[in-house]
Amino acid sequence: MTTAPARAALDEALALLACRPLVVLTGAGLSTDSGIPDYRGPLAPARRPMTYQEFVSGPGAQQRYWARSHLGWSRMKKAEPNAGHSAVAELGAELVITQNVDGLHEAAGTKPLVALHGRISDVVCLSCRRTSPRTVLQAELEALNPGWATRHADVEVRPDGDVDLDDTGDFVVPVCGCGGVLKPDVVFFGENVPKERVARCYDAVDALAEVDGALLVAGSSLTVMSGLRFVRRAASLGVPVVIANRGETRGDPLATYKIDVGVSDWLPLLASNRRPLRVESRIPRVDSRVSGG
Repeated sequence: MTTAPARAALDEALALLACRPLVVLTGAGLSTDSGIPDYRGPLAPARRPMTYQEFVSGPGAQQRYWARSHLGWSRMKKAEPNAGHSAVAELGAELVITQNVDGLHEAAGTKPLVALHGRISDVVCLSCRRTSPRTVLQAELEALNPGWATRHADVEVRPDGDVDLDDTGDFVVPVCGCGGVLKPDVVFFGENVPKERVARCYDAVDALAEVDGALLVAGSSLTVMSGLRFVRRAASLGVPVVIANRGETRGDPLATYKIDVGVSDWLPLLASNRRPLRVESRIPRVDSRVSGG
């Protein structure tokens, strides 16, 4: 049951966001209704993702990663945008920053977009830096490991596109044509987000202060600095911050409004309440999806 103060906060947040230029920051909570689990939601079990340092430590770690990811990605690629993704695409935001690697914002037609942590659908060689589609690698993995997916069909999928599986010792991992190690073109824990992506996001948040805009956070616990830094920047500039998320977030003390909602239900309501902007935005509307950012 929604309390009177909570209902008032919902209404006031909608009114605040109705006619302001927006930058939207999204997290894993937006994709749970598409069948992709999150790491830190109220019902999420404890998980330990592979770090970048572990991945580059040697062939054994890379074998474990790709064996799991081969199964997880075959399921993740079937996910489709939900009502929340569609609503974000309709908001007319000056920029959408997503911490997700699932590509569902792209599938929903969201522009302009910065995929802060890259995309699981791309693969990069750590030696020659050549990028290639994940579909190409997936076909090679299937050819090298016939029957693997059938033998492990019942394992649990994790949020970052792999699965809960320890029996990976006989999995065969290909290498790049140059002999280098292949890695999904995503930012692992322990790895830095490319500076140009961070700068693009800071520029958009900074511009909100000039156009009476607002920052909306949807479906993120803001546990890691990767996304929290933009909330901190907005708050330091006096830009209103609305956080819509199930459960507490690390950014709650900085929020103008924190609303505890399921974002795939609430975002369509926000989209339906949005009104044409009264001023021309000065935030550059550049499609910044090159190389994930």
